[in-house]
Amino acid sequence: MSLNNEVAVECLDVTYRLNRRHLVDKLNFKVLEGEVLVLLGRSGSGKTTTMKLINNLLTPSSGEVLVMGKPTTQWNPIQLRRKIGYVIQEIGLFPHFTVEQNVGLVPKLEGWEGDRIKSRVRQLLELVNLDPQHFAKRYPHQLSGGQRQRVGVARALAADPPILLMDEPFGALDPITRLELQREFGQLQQQLGKTVIFVTHGIQEAFLLASRIGLMQDGRLIELASPDNFLKSHHPEARAFLECLQVARFE
Repeated sequence: MSLNNEVAVECLDVTYRLNRRHLVDKLNFKVLEGEVLVLLGRSGSGKTTTMKLINNLLTPSSGEVLVMGKPTTQWNPIQLRRKIGYVIQEIGLFPHFTVEQNVGLVPKLEGWEGDRIKSRVRQLLELVNLDPQHFAKRYPHQLSGGQRQRVGVARALAADPPILLMDEPFGALDPITRLELQREFGQLQQQLGKTVIFVTHGIQEAFLLASRIGLMQDGRLIELASPDNFLKSHHPEARAFLECLQVARFE
Protein backbone atom coordinates (compact mmCIF):
# COMPACT_ATOMS: atom_id res chain seq x y z
CA MET A 1 0.00 0.00 0.00
CA SER A 2 1.66 3.20 -1.15
CA LEU A 3 1.09 6.18 1.15
CA ASN A 4 2.36 9.72 0.91
CA ASN A 5 1.99 12.61 3.31
CA GLU A 6 -0.78 14.38 1.38
CA VAL A 7 -4.07 14.56 3.24
CA ALA A 8 -7.05 13.42 1.13
CA VAL A 9 -9.81 13.89 3.73
CA GLU A 10 -9.80 15.67 7.07
CA CYS A 11 -12.47 16.15 9.71
CA LEU A 12 -11.99 19.16 11.99
CA ASP A 13 -14.22 19.15 15.09
CA VAL A 14 -17.13 17.85 13.00
CA THR A 15 -20.48 17.57 14.72
CA TYR A 16 -23.79 16.69 13.12
CA ARG A 17 -27.03 17.07 15.07
CA LEU A 18 -30.50 15.95 14.13
CA ASN A 19 -33.42 16.90 16.39
CA ARG A 20 -30.92 17.82 19.14
CA ARG A 21 -29.35 14.37 18.96
CA HIS A 22 -25.65 14.19 18.11
CA LEU A 23 -25.25 11.61 15.33
CA VAL A 24 -21.54 12.43 15.18
CA ASP A 25 -19.75 14.50 17.80
CA LYS A 26 -16.43 16.35 17.51
CA LEU A 27 -14.81 14.11 14.91
CA ASN A 28 -11.12 14.81 14.28
CA PHE A 29 -9.11 12.64 11.92
CA LYS A 30 -7.06 12.72 8.73
CA VAL A 31 -6.97 10.21 5.89
CA LEU A 32 -3.78 10.18 3.85
CA GLU A 33 -3.72 9.62 0.10
CA GLY A 34 -3.50 5.90 -0.66
CA GLU A 35 -4.68 4.86 2.80
CA VAL A 36 -7.53 2.49 3.68
CA LEU A 37 -9.25 3.84 6.78
CA VAL A 38 -11.84 1.38 8.06
CA LEU A 39 -14.55 2.90 10.24
CA LEU A 40 -15.63 0.11 12.57
CA GLY A 41 -18.58 0.22 14.93
CA ARG A 42 -21.97 -1.10 15.88
CA SER A 43 -25.15 -0.06 14.07
CA GLY A 44 -26.01 3.53 14.97
CA SER A 45 -22.45 4.49 15.95
CA GLY A 46 -22.20 7.23 13.30
CA LYS A 47 -20.24 5.47 10.56
CA THR A 48 -22.63 6.09 7.65
CA THR A 49 -23.35 9.64 8.83
CA THR A 50 -19.61 10.30 8.65
CA MET A 51 -19.53 9.01 5.07
CA LYS A 52 -22.43 11.27 4.11
CA LEU A 53 -20.64 14.27 5.62
CA ILE A 54 -17.55 13.51 3.53
CA ASN A 55 -19.69 13.20 0.38
CA ASN A 56 -21.60 16.42 1.25
CA LEU A 57 -24.90 14.55 1.38
CA LEU A 58 -25.04 16.08 4.87
CA THR A 59 -23.63 19.42 6.06
CA PRO A 60 -21.89 19.60 9.45
CA SER A 61 -23.79 21.37 12.22
CA SER A 62 -20.37 22.63 13.30
CA GLY A 63 -16.79 22.03 12.23
CA GLU A 64 -15.48 21.35 8.72
CA VAL A 65 -14.85 18.39 6.46
CA LEU A 66 -11.99 19.02 4.04
CA VAL A 67 -11.69 17.01 0.83
CA MET A 68 -8.42 17.53 -1.02
CA GLY A 69 -7.81 20.56 1.18
CA LYS A 70 -11.11 22.31 0.52
CA PRO A 71 -14.20 22.41 2.78
CA THR A 72 -17.07 20.36 1.38
CA THR A 73 -19.30 23.44 1.70
CA GLN A 74 -17.07 25.24 -0.84
CA TRP A 75 -17.20 22.46 -3.44
CA ASN A 76 -19.77 22.29 -6.17
CA PRO A 77 -21.63 19.19 -4.87
CA ILE A 78 -21.71 17.49 -8.26
CA GLN A 79 -18.01 18.07 -8.88
CA LEU A 80 -17.19 16.83 -5.38
CA ARG A 81 -19.14 13.62 -5.85
CA ARG A 82 -17.40 12.98 -9.14
CA LYS A 83 -14.10 13.04 -7.26
CA ILE A 84 -15.49 10.39 -4.92
CA GLY A 85 -16.58 6.89 -5.88
CA TYR A 86 -19.37 5.60 -3.64
CA VAL A 87 -20.10 1.89 -3.14
CA ILE A 88 -22.92 0.74 -0.87
CA GLN A 89 -24.35 -2.62 0.17
CA GLU A 90 -27.47 -2.35 -1.98
CA ILE A 91 -25.46 -1.20 -4.92
CA GLY A 92 -28.29 0.60 -6.72
CA LEU A 93 -27.56 -0.43 -10.30
CA PHE A 94 -30.11 0.91 -12.73
CA PRO A 95 -32.19 -2.18 -13.60
CA HIS A 96 -33.06 -1.00 -17.13
CA PHE A 97 -29.38 -0.29 -17.96
CA THR A 98 -26.97 -2.98 -19.10
CA VAL A 99 -23.75 -3.56 -17.15
CA GLU A 100 -21.93 -1.52 -19.79
CA GLN A 101 -24.38 1.38 -19.43
CA ASN A 102 -24.23 1.28 -15.62
CA VAL A 103 -20.43 1.36 -15.52
CA GLY A 104 -20.21 4.02 -18.23
CA LEU A 105 -22.79 6.36 -16.71
CA VAL A 106 -20.49 8.85 -14.95
CA PRO A 107 -18.02 9.09 -17.86
CA LYS A 108 -21.02 9.76 -20.12
CA LEU A 109 -22.19 12.52 -17.78
CA GLU A 110 -18.64 13.88 -17.86
CA GLY A 111 -18.89 14.15 -21.64
CA TRP A 112 -16.47 11.40 -22.63
CA GLU A 113 -16.53 10.21 -26.25
CA GLY A 114 -18.31 6.90 -26.92
CA ASP A 115 -15.16 4.97 -27.88
CA ARG A 116 -13.37 6.15 -24.77
CA ILE A 117 -16.29 5.05 -22.60
CA LYS A 118 -16.38 1.59 -24.22
CA SER A 119 -12.64 1.20 -23.69
CA ARG A 120 -12.90 2.27 -20.05
CA VAL A 121 -15.81 -0.09 -19.37
CA ARG A 122 -13.91 -3.02 -20.88
CA GLN A 123 -10.81 -2.17 -18.82
CA LEU A 124 -12.79 -1.95 -15.58
CA LEU A 125 -14.78 -5.13 -16.10
CA GLU A 126 -11.52 -6.99 -16.65
CA LEU A 127 -10.11 -5.32 -13.52
CA VAL A 128 -12.99 -6.67 -11.37
CA ASN A 129 -12.80 -10.12 -12.99
CA LEU A 130 -15.90 -9.90 -15.19
CA ASP A 131 -15.28 -10.90 -18.81
CA PRO A 132 -16.64 -7.98 -20.91
CA GLN A 133 -17.74 -10.34 -23.68
CA HIS A 134 -19.97 -12.23 -21.28
CA PHE A 135 -21.14 -9.45 -18.97
CA ALA A 136 -21.22 -6.08 -20.77
CA LYS A 137 -24.65 -6.61 -22.32
CA ARG A 138 -26.29 -8.30 -19.33
CA TYR A 139 -28.78 -6.59 -17.04
CA PRO A 140 -28.48 -6.50 -13.22
CA HIS A 141 -31.20 -9.11 -12.71
CA GLN A 142 -29.08 -11.56 -14.75
CA LEU A 143 -26.18 -11.31 -12.28
CA SER A 144 -25.42 -12.92 -8.93
CA GLY A 145 -25.01 -10.78 -5.83
CA GLY A 146 -21.23 -10.97 -6.05
CA GLN A 147 -21.26 -10.03 -9.71
CA ARG A 148 -23.50 -7.02 -8.99
CA GLN A 149 -21.07 -5.86 -6.30
CA ARG A 150 -18.19 -6.15 -8.78
CA VAL A 151 -20.16 -4.00 -11.23
CA GLY A 152 -20.77 -1.52 -8.42
CA VAL A 153 -17.05 -1.25 -7.72
CA ALA A 154 -16.34 -0.86 -11.44
CA ARG A 155 -18.94 1.92 -11.68
CA ALA A 156 -17.42 3.72 -8.69
CA LEU A 157 -14.00 3.61 -10.39
CA ALA A 158 -15.26 4.62 -13.83
CA ALA A 159 -14.18 8.27 -13.88
CA ASP A 160 -10.98 7.44 -11.95
CA PRO A 161 -11.89 9.26 -8.71
CA PRO A 162 -9.05 9.68 -6.20
CA ILE A 163 -11.26 8.76 -3.22
CA LEU A 164 -13.57 5.79 -2.64
CA LEU A 165 -16.25 5.62 0.05
CA MET A 166 -17.47 2.09 0.71
CA ASP A 167 -20.39 1.53 3.07
CA GLU A 168 -20.60 -2.17 4.02
CA PRO A 169 -20.35 -3.10 0.33
CA PHE A 170 -19.99 -6.85 0.90
CA GLY A 171 -22.27 -7.20 3.92
CA ALA A 172 -25.22 -8.81 2.13
CA LEU A 173 -23.16 -11.55 0.48
CA ASP A 174 -22.63 -15.12 1.61
CA PRO A 175 -19.40 -15.61 3.64
CA ILE A 176 -17.42 -17.31 0.86
CA THR A 177 -18.25 -14.69 -1.78
CA ARG A 178 -17.65 -11.92 0.76
CA LEU A 179 -14.15 -13.19 1.60
CA GLU A 180 -13.37 -13.60 -2.08
CA LEU A 181 -14.39 -10.00 -2.82
CA GLN A 182 -12.57 -8.65 0.23
CA ARG A 183 -9.34 -10.25 -0.98
CA GLU A 184 -9.90 -9.07 -4.54
CA PHE A 185 -10.62 -5.55 -3.37
CA GLY A 186 -7.50 -5.51 -1.18
CA GLN A 187 -5.38 -6.47 -4.20
CA LEU A 188 -7.21 -3.92 -6.37
CA GLN A 189 -6.60 -1.10 -3.89
CA GLN A 190 -2.90 -1.91 -3.72
CA GLN A 191 -2.77 -1.88 -7.50
CA LEU A 192 -4.64 1.42 -7.94
CA GLY A 193 -3.52 3.26 -4.80
CA LYS A 194 -6.90 4.86 -4.16
CA THR A 195 -7.74 6.55 -0.88
CA VAL A 196 -10.48 4.44 0.69
CA ILE A 197 -12.80 5.02 3.64
CA PHE A 198 -14.55 1.75 4.34
CA VAL A 199 -17.45 1.26 6.77
CA THR A 200 -18.05 -2.09 8.43
CA HIS A 201 -19.28 -3.65 11.65
CA GLY A 202 -17.10 -6.71 10.99
CA ILE A 203 -13.80 -6.87 12.86
CA GLN A 204 -12.44 -9.56 10.50
CA GLU A 205 -13.10 -7.33 7.49
CA ALA A 206 -11.41 -4.40 9.24
CA PHE A 207 -8.25 -6.41 9.91
CA LEU A 208 -8.18 -7.78 6.38
CA LEU A 209 -8.41 -4.39 4.62
CA ALA A 210 -7.35 -1.55 6.90
CA SER A 211 -4.15 0.42 7.09
CA ARG A 212 -5.81 2.07 10.11
CA ILE A 213 -8.99 1.27 12.04
CA GLY A 214 -11.20 4.01 13.43
CA LEU A 215 -13.58 2.66 16.08
CA MET A 216 -16.81 4.64 16.52
CA GLN A 217 -19.24 4.57 19.44
CA ASP A 218 -22.20 6.90 20.03
CA GLY A 219 -21.08 9.27 17.30
CA ARG A 220 -17.52 9.63 18.58
CA LEU A 221 -14.24 8.28 17.27
CA ILE A 222 -12.92 6.49 20.34
CA GLU A 223 -9.90 4.68 18.87
CA LEU A 224 -7.77 5.29 15.78
CA ALA A 225 -4.88 2.90 15.28
CA SER A 226 -3.09 0.52 12.96
CA PRO A 227 -4.38 -3.06 13.16
CA ASP A 228 -1.32 -4.05 15.22
CA ASN A 229 -1.88 -1.24 17.73
CA PHE A 230 -5.64 -1.81 17.76
CA LEU A 231 -4.93 -5.29 19.11
CA LYS A 232 -3.31 -3.63 22.15
CA SER A 233 -6.23 -1.28 22.88
CA HIS A 234 -7.66 -1.36 26.39
CA HIS A 235 -10.87 0.49 25.51
CA PRO A 236 -13.85 -1.71 26.49
CA GLU A 237 -15.52 -1.32 23.07
CA ALA A 238 -12.32 -2.28 21.27
CA ARG A 239 -11.94 -5.30 23.56
CA ALA A 240 -15.54 -6.32 22.79
CA PHE A 241 -14.79 -6.30 19.05
CA LEU A 242 -11.49 -8.10 19.55
CA GLU A 243 -13.30 -10.81 21.49
CA CYS A 244 -15.46 -11.34 18.37
CA LEU A 245 -12.24 -11.74 16.40
CA GLN A 246 -10.96 -14.39 18.79
CA VAL A 247 -14.27 -16.29 18.71
CA ALA A 248 -14.27 -16.27 14.89
CA ARG A 249 -10.76 -17.76 14.85
CA PHE A 250 -11.80 -20.71 16.96
CA GLU A 251 -15.17 -21.46 15.34
